Amino acid sequence: MSQNSGLNRRQFINTSGKIGFGLAALGGLKTWAASPRIIGANERIRLAVCGVRKRGFDHVRLFSEIPNVSIEAICDIDENVLRERVAKMEELKLPKARTYTDVRKLLEDQSIDAVCIATPHHWHSLIAFWAMQAGKDVYVEKPCSHNWWEGRQLIRASKRYNRIIQHGTQTRSSESANEAIQQLHKGLIGEVYLSRGLCFKRRPSIGHTLPEPVPAGVNYDLWTGPAPAHPFTKNRFHYNWHWFWEYGNGDLGNQGVHQVDIARWGLGVGFPNKVTAMGGHFVNDDDQTTPNSLVCSFQYDLPGGKRKMIEFEVRHGITNREADIGTEKLGSGNQGPNVIGNIFYGADGYLALGDEDTANAYQFWLGSEMKAGPTGHKGGSRYAFANFIKALRSRKQEDIASTIEEGHISCTLVHLANASYRLGRSLNFDPVKEEVIGDAQANRLLRDEDRGYRKGFRIPERI
Repeated sequence: MSQNSGLNRRQFINTSGKIGFGLAALGGLKTWAASPRIIGANERIRLAVCGVRKRGFDHVRLFSEIPNVSIEAICDIDENVLRERVAKMEELKLPKARTYTDVRKLLEDQSIDAVCIATPHHWHSLIAFWAMQAGKDVYVEKPCSHNWWEGRQLIRASKRYNRIIQHGTQTRSSESANEAIQQLHKGLIGEVYLSRGLCFKRRPSIGHTLPEPVPAGVNYDLWTGPAPAHPFTKNRFHYNWHWFWEYGNGDLGNQGVHQVDIARWGLGVGFPNKVTAMGGHFVNDDDQTTPNSLVCSFQYDLPGGKRKMIEFEVRHGITNREADIGTEKLGSGNQGPNVIGNIFYGADGYLALGDEDTANAYQFWLGSEMKAGPTGHKGGSRYAFANFIKALRSRKQEDIASTIEEGHISCTLVHLANASYRLGRSLNFDPVKEEVIGDAQANRLLRDEDRGYRKGFRIPERI
């Protein structure tokens, strides 16, 4: 554990399944859950950001642009990263933030209103739960969960502790995406029956790395957290953790969850009835355990005998573009084309919805002649951060553009597809019970029961 934490961890977490905070926090939980702080329109909102090496520092920068919002604390298990980020904040002329290497110590700070989580995926749900339990609101990056069960527990915790929690599928806050989806729902291309999600990102091989001493300043035990313990290797650490099942969810759960969420949004669907996924780890010989090519299908059986479909594909190698989505061929650093987006197919045309950094964020093509229809590019995903602040001030769940409920559904699609791939079979899903029908092994996988959680790092069964 971190040397500067100053806590007795046995006191801090009660692993028997009861409320897990000890020390001074224990007596205040019920009060915080019942009476969240009402923040005035001109009152400062005080945030803490957990995991600041990459995406988390985007949170620091973008939240700092919003009036009456301050980054009071940053947290990372790598003291080297903390030093770099403190120096960068000084360079950007941002107020000095308190630093923590242990999130549990940070959560004792009752001055913090909300916690933003951009750690590796296997930590997302647990920090979100602890934060809500400590009386704090939460912005949790995608995916909100490392498995289905964690996402379900977050919904229960948000209601139990009466907290605002926003999911990091930030495209739902985008002006251009909202404009395109509204036209889709109004019937511009007729009845929409299929959405295709694209995650074509050329990724180099991670190679093979051997166990080595933990770098100075890194609390690797705390980084491991809920996951099984492994010897330290460079591939099981900064960024490459995405490609190991113990910590990440492959590119389907990394980038692809955005496009899965958009596909559901556009089609107006929730949990699927059937999921099939196949693929593999092609070409590269390295330590990666998640697939670098994956093709998924999600089937929706609707009233009246109708059916809708979502297709999703991950490609990590050389690829082509689709529907003019993505960067030009060999665009930047020999990494293109990167093709990230969605295509919606209707009876009377299709919609190409791409990355907001391209010239046209969306383009409709109409009729059998495929004539160019409406196009647009208005604003970007940074509006998600302003949306979160708006919800913190109003305390209204309806002000949250990307709710934890919607985030949980989209993440469940990710977990179902990964389970189908790993088990090598299609899965029939009950959308009401949220369980795979007649497949105990798949349901265990959706809870990570065979992987297990390390003691002291598990969300309780009863909330």
